[in-house]
Amino acid sequence: MNKLLNARIRKEIGYQTLFWLALLMFGTARNYGECGESDFREFFYYGICHVIFQIVGANFIYYVLIRKYFDHKKYVLFSACLLFAVYVLGVLNRIFIVYFAEPFFANYPKNSIIEIVTDIEYLLICYIIPILSGAFIFISIMYILRYKNEKQNTVQLQKEKAELELNALKSQLNPHFLFNTLNNIYSLSIVNSSYTSESISRLSDILDYILYKGRQRLVRISDELKIIDAYIELEKLRYDERLSITKFENIEFVNLVPPLLYLSLVENAFKHGAERTGGNIDIRISVITTIDYSVFKVGNSVFEENSGRRENKGIGLENVEKQLRSYYPDQYSMKITNKNNWFTVEIIIPRNHD
Repeated sequence: MNKLLNARIRKEIGYQTLFWLALLMFGTARNYGECGESDFREFFYYGICHVIFQIVGANFIYYVLIRKYFDHKKYVLFSACLLFAVYVLGVLNRIFIVYFAEPFFANYPKNSIIEIVTDIEYLLICYIIPILSGAFIFISIMYILRYKNEKQNTVQLQKEKAELELNALKSQLNPHFLFNTLNNIYSLSIVNSSYTSESISRLSDILDYILYKGRQRLVRISDELKIIDAYIELEKLRYDERLSITKFENIEFVNLVPPLLYLSLVENAFKHGAERTGGNIDIRISVITTIDYSVFKVGNSVFEENSGRRENKGIGLENVEKQLRSYYPDQYSMKITNKNNWFTVEIIIPRNHD
């Protein structure tokens, strides 16, 4: 935190150094051009004296008056403090030049303090307006930089927020999937099935995918399909001949997909299809990739007593749609149909590639 703050301070000091040096050289050259017969050094010394108070005035107005009053909509108090501040700075600038600076490079008669304080017209033209002009240019640039930084911070915060939301969604999906899978293994262990060790091996592959691939933003669809195959094999150990899986793949392009997205849809088909009946289960999976988009479709048979229970989206499908909105805002399609004892989810996402 301190390093970032120090870097920001150094960066701002650099900006200000360049700005005030440029303003000094421009002002000196302009004044000398208007009165070319005078000594250039004298104009340069006067320019330095003015810039010192322009720096003080601009920073005081921006960092104190604007931040404390103007940004909080205290406009009357801001105006009063601004008028008083520029008057005081103008007086101090004049006193500094007359009593401290001019004796080193010029021999002009000194005005009294009373004359300096009361000569409002001279203060306004020669001191207050230059201070306000320098402050106006400085503050305008600072507002541009401030807007740029706030925009960058907003984009960064939105990105971090989206990543946190996606991680939260994944953390909701993973335990949900693991809970059902462990239930499958538990069912096998109760009957001392010889398939228990095999199911544990399949689960190990799935856990490895979740721990490593699941942390990535996007994975290859082919990798997602491999873990879906492992999941299906795991479920086959539980349902035996009752389970019928039809799988169609047309992978022409190496498209990418958010990890666990397709897997969660398959898991959802098993949960709401196979687990709710003691009869035969039919699940169909289709994957198509083109140069423009990827289509994933999964359907499962639904029996009469369960056909009306899936009109509303469950937790799994809600999380899938949240991920789609986060990854592909206004670029995806999610279609859910439930008719003729058949429940289908189809998602279409734009192509992502390596």
